[in-house]
Amino acid sequence: MQTTRTVQSRTAKTPHLSDAKEPLTAAARHQHPTRGGFAHHTEPHRQHTYPCMHAIIFGCNLRDIPNPPRGRIPRQRSDMRSQSDRQASRKHGTVRRLSDIHHHQARSTVSNRSHPELHAARLQRSATISASTPVKEGPVKEPKANNPRRRSLSSNDSTLEHPGSNLIKMDDKWIIVQQKTFTKWLNTKIEPRGVQVKDLVTDLSDGILLIHLLECLSSESLGRYAARPKLRVQKFENANIALNFVKSRGIAMINIGAEDVVDGNRKIILGLIWTLILRFTISDINAEGMTAKEGLLLWCQRKTACYDEVEVRDFSTSWNDGLAFCALLDIHRPDLIDYDALDKSDHRGNMQMAFDIAHKEIGIPALLDVEDVCDVARPDEKSLMTYIAYWFHAFSQMEKVENAGRRVEKFVNNMQGAWEMQSAYERRMAALLKQIREQIEQWQQATFEGTYIDAKQQASEFASHKKGKKRDWVAEKSDLATLLGNIKTKLGTYRLRAYEPPPELSLETMEAEWANLTKSEMMRGQLINETIRDIKNALRKSFADKANDFALALNTMQLAISGLEGEVEDQLLHVRKLSSNLPPLDAYLEKIAAVDEKCREANIEENDFTTYTYDELCYELGLVKSSVQKKLAFLDNQMVARSMTNLTPIQLEEFESVFRHFDRDDTNSLSELEFSAALASLGLVFSEDEMHDYFLETSHGRDRVSFEQFIRFMVDVTEDQNTAEQVFQSFREVADGKPYVTEMDLRHSLVPDEVIDQLCSIVPLHHGPDMAEDRGVPQYDYISFMEKLIAPATGASPHDTPNGRSSPIKKSNGVH
Repeated sequence: MQTTRTVQSRTAKTPHLSDAKEPLTAAARHQHPTRGGFAHHTEPHRQHTYPCMHAIIFGCNLRDIPNPPRGRIPRQRSDMRSQSDRQASRKHGTVRRLSDIHHHQARSTVSNRSHPELHAARLQRSATISASTPVKEGPVKEPKANNPRRRSLSSNDSTLEHPGSNLIKMDDKWIIVQQKTFTKWLNTKIEPRGVQVKDLVTDLSDGILLIHLLECLSSESLGRYAARPKLRVQKFENANIALNFVKSRGIAMINIGAEDVVDGNRKIILGLIWTLILRFTISDINAEGMTAKEGLLLWCQRKTACYDEVEVRDFSTSWNDGLAFCALLDIHRPDLIDYDALDKSDHRGNMQMAFDIAHKEIGIPALLDVEDVCDVARPDEKSLMTYIAYWFHAFSQMEKVENAGRRVEKFVNNMQGAWEMQSAYERRMAALLKQIREQIEQWQQATFEGTYIDAKQQASEFASHKKGKKRDWVAEKSDLATLLGNIKTKLGTYRLRAYEPPPELSLETMEAEWANLTKSEMMRGQLINETIRDIKNALRKSFADKANDFALALNTMQLAISGLEGEVEDQLLHVRKLSSNLPPLDAYLEKIAAVDEKCREANIEENDFTTYTYDELCYELGLVKSSVQKKLAFLDNQMVARSMTNLTPIQLEEFESVFRHFDRDDTNSLSELEFSAALASLGLVFSEDEMHDYFLETSHGRDRVSFEQFIRFMVDVTEDQNTAEQVFQSFREVADGKPYVTEMDLRHSLVPDEVIDQLCSIVPLHHGPDMAEDRGVPQYDYISFMEKLIAPATGASPHDTPNGRSSPIKKSNGVH
């Protein structure tokens, strides 16, 4: 069995369910978060909720219920009395009740005033409070500080502070009370069937009585079922028929199944019956948008607001003394009871009198016994709600006359509203029809100028119409249809003749005009789209023709560059002619850019007539320009290189490669920084001043060094360095004097890997004597290799030069 705390009220108008203790003042209620306000919580072991009852109030959703706070609400110790005082009070009360019962039965309904006078005064007071006082943020009225009845209830509630060993007894007590109350309620419902429930748990186990109950409550048949179930499976089928019917009525049930009914799960069955009570007895009780429980509590508060001794704060402790029941009888039937003559201290006698009168004179079923309410510190809330709901329904019938008067007043007010609604409908419908017809006529008379700007402007106005004015018309059209339906519903509520608007303002006329508007709107959109489409296609073709011609010219030029052959002078002349054709291409590209801009203005993103875009053409023109410039630079460099007869092809290729590497901007020239970096990569390192002087001397005072100037500088610098004798001497130093060189010797000399691979592929192998540590590895004969490269005019072998360097580097004292 789960135990939960009372859910916090969700609306500002919700009545407050406070503890059964001495109430606080209004100021204290605002200071104390759990007393007198919405956040009241009952004791954990006193307030019980069934597993299937998480959403018990009709119309309430599980998500709407906030999580209850955890923990216990501490009670003020000053409100408690000792255990001995409570026992003495109970003993004294028991003795008094036996002697007072006959006194109350014999007492006549005598008052200082006549019944009509007393009843009229109380009705006037009750009506004033109910009509003028909104739902308060706390109980209906402030409790009196010296109310002995409230102090007594608070003292009795002190037993709830110590759950201890009394918890099981308290649980058994509320279960017994609920079972007894729910059994009586069930019997009142199935009485027309001629059956009766004696034991709620065992009698419902076969599902038959449960089906009888649901058929009586809903006035519907649940279909075929096992009338005399003997097998367990037949009982399960009956229980499932009942539970499925409950679910089909939109009643949420959690953690309850047929086995709980068949196996006699007491608490689950009580929860099921409580769900049915809420749905079919209490759920129709509502006030000001509140839940059924809140509405029932508000009704009790308003009806008893004029009685000083009565303060209804909940469906538990507020009813212990029986005065609340007596007040309800007195406010509705003062001829049956004299409230002023009651002994307010005789709780049992007052309650017994109220129960007897309600049952005998009004016909309210006796669902509760006096001891179920008066002899417990905190009566069971669900049992009291079930019983008080019968009081509500019984006394509500007495207010039919008053409701009839209010109905007449409401009829007049509603009729006035209906007449105003009819006038508003006709006025708004006429205005809407006029606007629609004017718009259709305007579109029919519109023309195009044949330009994209005009077509685009009209398209923009058409789109604005659909997003703005059209949506307003759609909303107005829907509102008018709803308004007309409301007028007919209002008149139909009172069974009056239905309102029919004039034919020219009817919904049929509106639908016909709306169909004309839709057709005209479609034709207008098609015309605008067709006009814009024609203009865009013309722009696409114009761009495609120019782009294709331009791309063809670029492709022809690129093929001409790549197919150059013959002498260098002839190639150079041809490339210069190609270079002279580049300025006209730039001018033609500007025309393409103008057409492309028009296409962008027309939002043209695709073109089926060409695969080229303006950006692609710009890029390809840049490539052609770069190719021409590079080809010119290459041919110029070749012309320069060919004139340098004192450089070997290897040296010339190395210098040219270095020059192209550091020519980052492809200008066929080097800045001072690039010139310095190129020399450093060739192993020529100078001081900063020397490098600056060499740069100025080489460039002839300009800010850049051309390829020809760079080659001539390298010729001047290296003509005495890189002789064949010096290379031979370098091989000998790498080989450490050996007549051959190995791959390991080259790597120890930090020769790059790609150079080593190239030497290994071109230098012949050595077949003469070798060193012991070099045996088993390839040995390369660099002597025979160099002899083949040395020109015979030198008249001597390279190894005849002792040191490989005949003179220092020209104009340099900082070379390493």
